Amino acid sequence: MSKQGSSFKDALQNIFAASAILIAFIIAEVLFSQVMANPVNFEGGNPAGRALQGNILGTIYKGGQIVPILMTIVLVLITFIIERTITLTRAKGKGRLNSFVSELQADLASDKIEEAMEACDRQRGSLANVMKAGLTRYRDLQKDKELEKDQKILSIQKSFEEATALELPMLSKNMVIFSTIASISVLIGLIGTVLGMIKAFMALAQSGAPDALALAEGISEALVNTAFGITGSTLAIIAFNYFSSTIDSYTFKIDEAGFSLTQNFAASLKTN
Repeated sequence: MSKQGSSFKDALQNIFAASAILIAFIIAEVLFSQVMANPVNFEGGNPAGRALQGNILGTIYKGGQIVPILMTIVLVLITFIIERTITLTRAKGKGRLNSFVSELQADLASDKIEEAMEACDRQRGSLANVMKAGLTRYRDLQKDKELEKDQKILSIQKSFEEATALELPMLSKNMVIFSTIASISVLIGLIGTVLGMIKAFMALAQSGAPDALALAEGISEALVNTAFGITGSTLAIIAFNYFSSTIDSYTFKIDEAGFSLTQNFAASLKTN
């Protein structure tokens, strides 16, 4: 992949991220105002009243205006979990990475460069892209009679570094969204919790008998926002750790395969 192509893909990714957030907010607002606020979810058909017992939609609606924001966060999180899953699955390519690396090492040990490149074409993953760039340079350097041994080794290492630099950003793209959601989801949930508790205490502070409905609504708002905030944060942390470990595994395989190719090339120079 060229740098120009990489820049174009980055622009598309940024457009996708902005669009995903906007669409998620619209969906959340529609669900909140049209589905959850439906009169059938409340006693007497009045959304301003108490939610029907056991009615989850009505209960969530009582969480207040912070709920659509938290719903947006959860929808964005789900969207990017799907996006990262698809992207990393494509980056993995076809078949098992361990088997692919073993096949490459066997081909290199037998000096079967063309067969190794064909294996990369079949695999079609990030590791295959990096290895093909290294193998192409490997083949060219075998025919080069002008460069010194050390220069050839440095050249093949540079080709790996350049190919890896193009692949790794694609693997780690949008990971910052998970870490950001893990932080802000809880904080926004706490804002809703505080607002709900303020309403609850205002109901208790009224002269005479406390307004039971206002008190219940305040407590419901606090708990609903707390639940949404913690849920979003928990899912984001799990997703971030899972995808980070997956990316680290891919990176390790790339480094392992690159080291094997470099060592094999250095050994072939000694025998020549």
